[in-house]
Amino acid sequence: MHKELKNQVCQANLELQKQKLVIYSFGNVSGIDRASGHVVIKPSGIPYDELTPDKLVVLDLNNNIIEGDLNPSSDTPTHLELYRKFPEIGGVCHTHSIYATIWAQAHKEIPAFGTTHADYFYGPVPVTDIPTAEEIAHNYEHNIGTVIIRRFKDLNPLQIPAVLVAGHGPFTWGKDASEAVEIAVILEQVARLALDTITLNPQQKAISQTLLDKHYLRKHGENAYYGQKQEK
Repeated sequence: MHKELKNQVCQANLELQKQKLVIYSFGNVSGIDRASGHVVIKPSGIPYDELTPDKLVVLDLNNNIIEGDLNPSSDTPTHLELYRKFPEIGGVCHTHSIYATIWAQAHKEIPAFGTTHADYFYGPVPVTDIPTAEEIAHNYEHNIGTVIIRRFKDLNPLQIPAVLVAGHGPFTWGKDASEAVEIAVILEQVARLALDTITLNPQQKAISQTLLDKHYLRKHGENAYYGQKQEK
């Protein structure tokens, strides 16, 4: 079942290791088949060197295991909540990459200091509130999804495909598992650039809205012209 999706999600997970965003068994990537409502995700605690498509776990959106002998990632309830509330996305990635996690632990959003940021994120990368004591004590992983959704009440998850969970780390998403990992790689680069920027100039301000609009919309807007035209 879902052979192609398993292969895609497995390769996306292995890409995290290749890009040096994870160590040991840290992190996880998932993908969803919207037609069936089934999610494929990395199993919990399995090192990347041992990961193969047949070890991935298939679940429905109610967290029922459909296929697989291993326990799914402990972060599965967070992934499922994002899929339920962000119906446009097809892949989710979670890491503890160094620079993005630094910003998350500092409880600071990442400002749009330059055009590298603006090419992918239409504004600052937001940081969530800290989960309440009740949210931590009961259904913690599900409630991580809750705090993310709460933070995106007035934000478009397609325009800002990443979030920093305060005290925890980043989650990213995209049209599929591969794009979710690509955004995670870009987020780490942007997080490092931002940290170095304020180290050099603590008073640095974000770029203007005009420049943010130009760089984001030329790639993602209705009249985008970046890259090559797709054949019809």
